Amino acid sequence: MKQRIYLDNHSTTRVDPRVVDAMLPYFSECFGNAASGNHCFGWEAKDAVERAREQVASMIGARPDEIVFTSGATESDNFALKGTARALREKGNHIITSVVEHKAILDTCRVLEDEGFTTTYLPVDKEGLVDCDELKKAITKDTILVSIMHANNEIGVIQEIAEIGRVCREHDIVFHSDTAQSAGKIDINVDELGLDLASFSAHKFYGPKGVGAVYVRGGNVGTRVKPIINGGGQEKGMRSGTLNVPAIVGLGKACAIVTSEKPDESARVLNLRERLRTGIVNGLEDVHLNGHLEKRLPGNLNLSFGGVPGYLLLKSLENEIAVSSGSACSSGSATGSYVLQAIGCDDELIDSSLRFGIGRFNTEPEIDYVVSRITEVVTELRN
Repeated sequence: MKQRIYLDNHSTTRVDPRVVDAMLPYFSECFGNAASGNHCFGWEAKDAVERAREQVASMIGARPDEIVFTSGATESDNFALKGTARALREKGNHIITSVVEHKAILDTCRVLEDEGFTTTYLPVDKEGLVDCDELKKAITKDTILVSIMHANNEIGVIQEIAEIGRVCREHDIVFHSDTAQSAGKIDINVDELGLDLASFSAHKFYGPKGVGAVYVRGGNVGTRVKPIINGGGQEKGMRSGTLNVPAIVGLGKACAIVTSEKPDESARVLNLRERLRTGIVNGLEDVHLNGHLEKRLPGNLNLSFGGVPGYLLLKSLENEIAVSSGSACSSGSATGSYVLQAIGCDDELIDSSLRFGIGRFNTEPEIDYVVSRITEVVTELRN
């Protein structure tokens, strides 16, 4: 029987067994509604939620009261952009983002355009980076919101978020970042990065699917955001709906593990990535790295294999090695990657690209096997 190796950790991750253990009691024994304040079952659930809120806040250098629980990064992105734009409509109607954002940002901007807002889509250079000078040029008196992702979901490139944050602060513009790919993998401190809003999902860093959070800056310079889901007034009225206590507990535990283990884990994952990259590059000709080599997530590798259609490569590997040809949310698209188009890749290299996502549970023997199989399959297909 062939090995089954998972290298699609940007799409989703396996739930850490420690996270599962933390969640289990809240399905059966501690099953109360966190909004039920009249009995011990509700108190128990609320205590668990608030403990998780502290764990999430600690991971990103925020205060617990600045964390709003959601169903994941897509909802968080929608809440951050729609909620901020609608709250600040009287100040202006201009939003700035980039052409390589996740669809949750790009499609939300287009919905807001239907409501009368305007959007500037900043280009990126050949390595996937936004130019801060271009950002400054795009700012107008009507600019109310900038949304630039921390790390790209396809090519793993890490933007100069702190520099972008300084520009936004100088112009009194709200700054949001989609941190779905960076949270749990690299350091995030919302104050040091100048963030007013940040979105992320638990399932990207070994927590359960269907739960995430959005950071909303509080205090005297608090960010004004209108809710997009109304109802029972949970989460201080910012996100109504009965709280998913087991999932929130899982998110909190995943954040706590990251807080204590990330430095060692990031170094180990980076070593695995470089083992994979050098192994493939040394074994094959005409292999192209997409995105910046250093300014990228430790577990991300996006390569194009000249002369090999990506779909044939995926087809040859699908029963033993899980990789992707782009973001999971766009994998059903008939067109090539808009991210690779934005960094200037030609159509042939776009069509031959693969995204490898290395994570916590991958091992050196797995990486060595993948190098061997990729080399073998690419050589066969070229022949």
